[in-house]
Parts: sequence; structure tokens; C-alpha cells
Amino acid sequence: MKRIALLGATGSIGRQAIEVIDANPELELVAATSGSQPIEGLAPLTQTGGDPRELLERAAPDLVLNAVVGFAGLAPTMWALENGVTLALANKESLVAAGALALEAQERGRGALIPVDSEHSALFQLSLLGEPESIVLTASGGPFRGRSAQELTEVTSEEALVHPTWSMGPKITIDSATLANKGLELIEAHFLFSLPYERIEVVIHPSSIVHGLVRFCDGAALAHLGHPDMRVPISYALNHPDRVATPVAPLTLRTLEFSEPDLETFSLLALGREAGERGGTYPCAYNAANEVAVQAFLEGRIGFLDIAAAVADVLARVDGSPARDLEELVEADRRARGLVAVAQA
Repeated sequence: MKRIALLGATGSIGRQAIEVIDANPELELVAATSGSQPIEGLAPLTQTGGDPRELLERAAPDLVLNAVVGFAGLAPTMWALENGVTLALANKESLVAAGALALEAQERGRGALIPVDSEHSALFQLSLLGEPESIVLTASGGPFRGRSAQELTEVTSEEALVHPTWSMGPKITIDSATLANKGLELIEAHFLFSLPYERIEVVIHPSSIVHGLVRFCDGAALAHLGHPDMRVPISYALNHPDRVATPVAPLTLRTLEFSEPDLETFSLLALGREAGERGGTYPCAYNAANEVAVQAFLEGRIGFLDIAAAVADVLARVDGSPARDLEELVEADRRARGLVAVAQA
């Protein structure tokens, strides 16, 4: 029996994780948290809001599934890594922001880190077959694929929240529309697979059937294919190293289309690569500025294209100095958020 602590139980990943856990008698949900919605009775130990680390100490889980949205997921990520507890990571922002600090914590704790994002789960599985020479992340292109910047000046949050292939929460759906999500995933992949940024490629793949591709030194390239259904990577992470049946239908092969991303119109992907290559706390600032700007867009305070402009402005104004510890990282996150707030005033 594997004891699971689920953080972010009421979000899209959390709800699907509960479905996966309920279907497998070898998995036991021993603790659960939510940001604001009451979840009493969902698990023996529950918590709404606040820092989940004390709850995790009491629960003593075998695996933590971190599905918290945004920088708020950093504390439990570091707790699991420091304590050697297997971490199924759906909260990419904590690894993007913490970077080397998180990997140092994992080295001390010696626990497993299993990515839950569909793309990184695919790459993780493929990399078990050999050391990749390079990797390819796929992106659907979001609801505005093919549009020009001029055509995006008046789009609404309601339009941006209609994703063509995935069903996700509002933050990640907007990130997919701007391609910021792929910028975050680019940085995450750099840390997960220890590859320089020039060996990480992003391509547009509208059907979201190919989740990732790895190239090996002998010229071979292997791809991971499947329906765009998060129950598959969630199940893989929770049951690793075993595979367990899911209700997802077998894949029927079809024509696969790929193209280069439009980095001029969807500049947040290019900004993500730039932040990652600059290193230090630039990825933390990129994530922080994007979180604040996306929330402002969802609340109708800025336009769609203003999200990228706000992030670019913050990256130009922070010093990006490396964080020596979590306290300095949290301060870098706070400063970046403050700069976006000033820009919107």
C-alpha cells in the first residue's frame, strides 16, 4: 500500500488524481489540502489554506503529489525533497523558481522526483531508455495559434480560457494561450534532465498527441504518444515504477502536424528561454511576474498582450542575482511581484 498526500485536491490535477487513487486499491489517500475550498472528510488528514508542511509531517506519506498552483507550491516541494519522500511534481513553478536549490535538496534527501506534467512525464519515461542528446517539448499553440499580435489586442479572458485540446485550471490555460507555460516547461526541463537550453527545443503540435520526443547520439529519435488526458501521467507518477490500467481509450494513430512557434507574437516563450539562460533568480522573476500579470488579465485589469509586456519589463528591472537560500529566493519572488504591481498602478 502506497500512502499518498495530495496537495491541491480541488484543482484539475487534484480531482483527476482522486479518480486515479480511488480506482487503485494499492493507493491510499492519507492527507489532502486545498487552497480555499473545504475538503473535510476527503482524507484522514485535511487542511484548507496555509503551509502544508506540518500536515505532511503528521501524515508521513510515501509520496507527495504537489498539484498546488504557482510559487505557493515551493514549500511542500522542498519539504518532500529534503525529507527523501517521493515527489510527484505537477507544480512546475516551484522547480522553475528554486532550480538549483531544489536539486541540492533532492541530493541531500535522495528521494525520487517524478514529473507529472504530460510533456515532462513523457520525457522522463523516454530518458529511461538512454541518455538524451536533446529533447523536444510539444505545445498545442493554445486557442490563438496562428493569430497575429494585432488580432490579439482585444481578446478576452473568456476566449483565452477555451483551450483546444486540454481541460485545465484558469492559470495554466492562460499560460498555454500566451505560451508562457512552455517557457516555464523549458526551464523545468533544463533542471529535470540536466540539459543546456540549446539542446531543448519547442515545437507547435496542435493535436497534443505527441507529448515529448528525445533524440539520442546514434541518430534515433523516440516519441511518447497518447491522448491529451492527465490521468495517464498522474497514474504513471503515483504507480511508478509500475503501470496500472486507466479508463483512457487506446490511441488511434492519425496525421501528426508540427511547426515552429511564433516567438514574436507569443514572446513569453522566448522570454522564458532568456530567463533560463541568464540563470540566477531570473526564472523566479519570470514566474512571479507572469503569475501576477495573468491574474490581472483574468480580472480584466490588463489586456492579453500586456501579460508579456509586464514580464519583459520586470526581467529588465531585476538584477537576477542567484539566491543562496530559500529566504533570498522568496525575497526575489516578492520583489518581482512588487514591480509588476507598480507597473499596473
